[in-house]
Amino acid sequence: MNKISKYLFSFLVIWIVSLPINAQTKLATIFNSHMVLQRNTEVHIWGKDTPNKTIELQASWGKQAKTKTNSKGVWKTTIQTTNAGGPYTIKVNGSQSIVLEDILLGEVWLCSGQSNMAMKLEGNIGQHIEGSNNAILKSTNSQLRFFTVERKASSIPLDDCKGNWEVSNPKSSAKFSAVGYFFGKMIQESLGVPVGLISSNVGGTPAQAWTSKNVLDAEFPEFKNISPQKVNTKNPSVLFNGMINPLIPFTIKGSIWYQGEGNRWNPEQYSRLFPAMIKNWRDEWKQGDFPFYFVQLAPYGNKDLEGWVGIQQAQLKTMLTVPKTGMAVINDIGYKTRIHPPKKREVGERLALWALVKDYNIEGIVHSGPIYKSMKIEKNKVLISFKEAPLGITSLGKTLANFEISGEDGVYHTANVKIIEKGITLQVWSEEVSTPKNVRYGWNSYIDGSLFNTAGLPASAFCTERWENILKK
Repeated sequence: MNKISKYLFSFLVIWIVSLPINAQTKLATIFNSHMVLQRNTEVHIWGKDTPNKTIELQASWGKQAKTKTNSKGVWKTTIQTTNAGGPYTIKVNGSQSIVLEDILLGEVWLCSGQSNMAMKLEGNIGQHIEGSNNAILKSTNSQLRFFTVERKASSIPLDDCKGNWEVSNPKSSAKFSAVGYFFGKMIQESLGVPVGLISSNVGGTPAQAWTSKNVLDAEFPEFKNISPQKVNTKNPSVLFNGMINPLIPFTIKGSIWYQGEGNRWNPEQYSRLFPAMIKNWRDEWKQGDFPFYFVQLAPYGNKDLEGWVGIQQAQLKTMLTVPKTGMAVINDIGYKTRIHPPKKREVGERLALWALVKDYNIEGIVHSGPIYKSMKIEKNKVLISFKEAPLGITSLGKTLANFEISGEDGVYHTANVKIIEKGITLQVWSEEVSTPKNVRYGWNSYIDGSLFNTAGLPASAFCTERWENILKK
């Protein structure tokens, strides 16, 4: 090689090395083939390219979008979606061309929380999911799609995550969230439209890990001084940073959530933190008050666990006070010796009932178990009335149990219980309490729920005392 050739070769190498690392068209990882996009709306799409580059999107359902990257090479736009259907393609033209294939338009839900939401349809080592093998066998469904966010804790907000959209089949469903799967399956089969599920979960994590730093700094100063040497999944904001922020603002219909065990030592704080987290997500997504449905803690423990009932009450309060939220009660399907109860189908389907009634306007079905409404004292007896029991209450053949009654001294005693007035009212009394004041139900971390409406949905644990008294105990 002569001197001129060597010079040209060296120049070429230097030129190639000096090219911008983002000199190609990229989409955020959440956008790939087989995905589901929310139907009949404007969905957000974003990515990277060279600075000041024109980006054009062409969707095969007949819509287009055009934008430019900013000085850092970031681009973001929206594109109109139409009625449910597909498969479609999206072509992205920038420095390069990208074609995403097998895209469906339908309903998109985020599934998040800790280990009971993360638990796979196939189960955990030594822990089964009831009916999982049969469910996996029958899971082939091209209209149901999954995206699992790879576990990532971060001290700073990230703009991307790892994961892939997959079509439901025995191999993919076995590894997906069991609660998420049963929720999505019921929604898809009931509506007859495509459903996309995004799973973002980490076991053993508290709500503060899923809440942004700016919200915690503003409203929860107790978390400010927590700055560990090593980031772990229990630290404030780290899972919001690593596993929620990268999804924003991917257009969703709503979210389902199963968490609470990680905060059981401070129910009063959780009664404020959980609503703050929900508002945080809604504010960041800028989609208004999107539906947020969650699971009340399941019964668990050989002995009464500190804070367990308190968290259940904080969750009940959240459902009653935060708009467009709903709670699936599962105190009839707990497992005394396992924090991961095996009946996940019932959990997912009870969450789906909320969505089907509240968001998809399905009539003729009941979506919630009985919720305490009011009490009336008649001599030595207390009469309890309930909401969400249109045809009354029932024990479903069980013995009514786990009821207690107190007098002016505040000491609770095991109560006698009877359903009266043709199934409309609960009568509660005790020979030890002549002048009753309050009643409570399910006041132990493990119970076998015995109070239902006629749709077979269980009543939440409740207490007739004021919230400030309940949550500080």
